[in-house]
Amino acid sequence: MTTPQAYIDRQLQRFQAELFDFLRIPSVSARSEHDADTRRAADWLAGRLRAVGLQAEIVETARHPVVLAQWRGAGRDAPTVLVYGHYDVQPPDPLELWTSPPFEPTVRDGRVFARGAADDKGQVYLHVAALEAYLANGGRLPVNIVLVAEGEEEIGSPNLVPFVERYRERLACNCVVISDTGMFAPDLPTIVRALRGLAYLEIQVEGPRGDLHSGTYGGAVVNPATALARIIAAMHDENWHIAVPGFYGDVRDWDENERAVIRALPFTESEFRAQVGSSALDGEAGYSTLERLWTRPTCEVNGLLSGYTGEGAKTVLPARAMAKVSFRLVPDQDPARVGQLVREYVNRIAPKGVRVTITELHGGRPWRAAAEGPYLQAAARALERTFGRPPVYTGEGGSIPIVGEFERILGAPVVLLGFALPGANMHAPDEWFALESFEKGMRTIAYLYEELAG
Repeated sequence: MTTPQAYIDRQLQRFQAELFDFLRIPSVSARSEHDADTRRAADWLAGRLRAVGLQAEIVETARHPVVLAQWRGAGRDAPTVLVYGHYDVQPPDPLELWTSPPFEPTVRDGRVFARGAADDKGQVYLHVAALEAYLANGGRLPVNIVLVAEGEEEIGSPNLVPFVERYRERLACNCVVISDTGMFAPDLPTIVRALRGLAYLEIQVEGPRGDLHSGTYGGAVVNPATALARIIAAMHDENWHIAVPGFYGDVRDWDENERAVIRALPFTESEFRAQVGSSALDGEAGYSTLERLWTRPTCEVNGLLSGYTGEGAKTVLPARAMAKVSFRLVPDQDPARVGQLVREYVNRIAPKGVRVTITELHGGRPWRAAAEGPYLQAAARALERTFGRPPVYTGEGGSIPIVGEFERILGAPVVLLGFALPGANMHAPDEWFALESFEKGMRTIAYLYEELAG
């Protein structure tokens, strides 16, 4: 019988072509004009899973559907693995910064460029291909599989937790595997052990009834844009510590052994600075760059809007100003608690003469895996079989809110096993996924199912 690895050898070009078909669907969950495209992506994925040999269905939610598929032919004594991913993508804007169209996959220098190539269609498809490699020609998997792919991850997964709670019994599993992260460096297999959480707020500052002439009224009426600037500036002290009282009260520090593991990684600040195109790096005093990214909370302004921003001059005192501000959180911070602390602080420091409204847009809890465990070890063995070396263990500055919810609701540990490379431009123009990572990812996932069975 053909082994899964030999099957991947033979079908590699077809797998690549099918991924390109998936990437051509503009499943932008944030925009209503793409609702039909998002549905089409769900249908495509469900159809592909059925063709592979899984039972697959579309489960409706209040907005975008969930693809739920399963294969339980390994028997009751075999482990059940839940695979999670998402088929929705970020908006491609600004379009003018793409070298090639975002929804027409293009290969350059061994990379496929397209929106969703790395986040997360390319990585979801790794599991589809690995499943086929086992089930083709009447084959069998060594584990039972449940696959969940949602269409709302890029808008905060508002309907996923209710889905998991509703289908808790059908989703019961021994472990959860998520391929939505990356490798620390090329040819350096990586397991992510920590994710930051998120509290995302919108701050609205309102002043006069309407825009005013800045000469006639400036100096007598409080300017909402200036008031907002003062509020934002007060979020940090001179050492980039977050100045919100009580903000660090629930932060769980990493011990010295864990910090030593981070320091041992092959990382140089000059290469990182060149990668992001920044003239200098800075952040919370007392921590290295990687510690700031993985182990410490942050406050970042994601958007600002106020006044006149067109060509030329318009001497206006704006009636309102808005900022979108995100707080990345670490264990054991709670996004609701952080939102309340920020609201209390802003209301206290806001200048008189303006009205401040804070809206919580979405959030998620931080997560940190145990240092050891049989499923983590199985993933490490699978990576070593593909890459010829043991993996490194890292953190991730971003958020996957459902990770902690899976552990809470299903009581199953989560393994984060991703293959995107640094600089893959996820959420930015010219997103890409290395074709070598695509191949090695499929091989690793195929090995993983075998290792998990043990």
